[in-house]
Amino acid sequence: MSVMPSFEELGLSGPVLRAVTRAGYDEPTQIQAQAIPEALQGKDIVGASQTGTGKTAAFSLPIVCKMGPSTKPQCLVLEPTRELAAQVEDQMNLFSYYKPLNVMLLHGGVGYGHQIEALENKPDVIIATPGRLLDHMEKGNIDLSEVRFLVLDEVDRMLDMGFLPDVKRIIDQCPKERQTLFFSATMPGAIQTLAQWALNEPISVEVGGRQSPAETVTHAFYPVGMDQRDDLILALIQKTGYDSMMIFTRTKKEADTLLVRIKEIEGTKPTALHSDIKQSDRTKALQGFRDGTFNIIVATDIAARGLDISGVTHVINYRVPENPEDYVHRIGRTGRAQQEGDAFTILTADELENAAAVEHFIDQKIERKKLEGFDYAYTALLEENPQPVRKRRPAPKRRR
Repeated sequence: MSVMPSFEELGLSGPVLRAVTRAGYDEPTQIQAQAIPEALQGKDIVGASQTGTGKTAAFSLPIVCKMGPSTKPQCLVLEPTRELAAQVEDQMNLFSYYKPLNVMLLHGGVGYGHQIEALENKPDVIIATPGRLLDHMEKGNIDLSEVRFLVLDEVDRMLDMGFLPDVKRIIDQCPKERQTLFFSATMPGAIQTLAQWALNEPISVEVGGRQSPAETVTHAFYPVGMDQRDDLILALIQKTGYDSMMIFTRTKKEADTLLVRIKEIEGTKPTALHSDIKQSDRTKALQGFRDGTFNIIVATDIAARGLDISGVTHVINYRVPENPEDYVHRIGRTGRAQQEGDAFTILTADELENAAAVEHFIDQKIERKKLEGFDYAYTALLEENPQPVRKRRPAPKRRR
């Protein structure tokens, strides 16, 4: 078994090492140990790792080390969501504590005034979502001509959200001579093409399989009839000894409806997180969940990827995700940093094909469980080997 190097052995500078110590980091994670020395040498990197493995520090620490004085932005980090961008801003400020850098955040959902003032204050680092960054570029508020470090983070999520054309337009405005650090949990064809275009002889860094959930997570499907889904999830909450729990729904309406019912359970302190909630309330929800003000957060997939939420003991899927990759991202909220966690998924008859797809994707059979004491109505799902419900193809139209 190889011994993990220390942060000192990775080649980080003195001020950054002091900031790492101040932040309470003891030793590098695997992706940090692999990526930081390569990044310090100026190599382009394609990185992939499970959520919760320290990816943000893997690109932030070497960039902070290498940055010097400038009058224009030197580093640009693109993130798919406001929450992820704000999280990276916090990390950059943490790591540059003894090497002060002017770090600023650009995202939608807020006014332009303060952002324009911050841009006039000559930021060294800009952390942005693609849409708002393009708005400022088109208004002539920002000059990317001296960007030396470009980070493209959660690229598959940006693909899912339709941002790739915007990302390409932004990259076109950056200098050809730059260092590019590219992170994506999955690499479909469109992303491979983008990586080949945007990077120069990149080093590949991968920790764990792209399809693998954390090994410390225990999985379970809870089969139930469709009309008892809500009753079962509420009973599951009541009977589960959790410290903090995330519940993922497919829609914003499901999240809001479920939140109302959870509030009726004694001892719960729930909140919600989805895109219809205004930014200031989303920030309060996340902070409150981190500090224990809330012990349950009901969220759509806006919270499934990349957010730095540690200590989550349980994740529940209200429905089986239609995309197996989303299952991995959702349950990545628990079992982080080698801590144990539980991932429960409510399973109804119309979702058996989705369940089989998840099991195939993670190469693991997920145990079916019954909740003790729950008054189940009969469903064939509770039999030993229920068969998937095949979706009927529409009958061909007859020619007249």
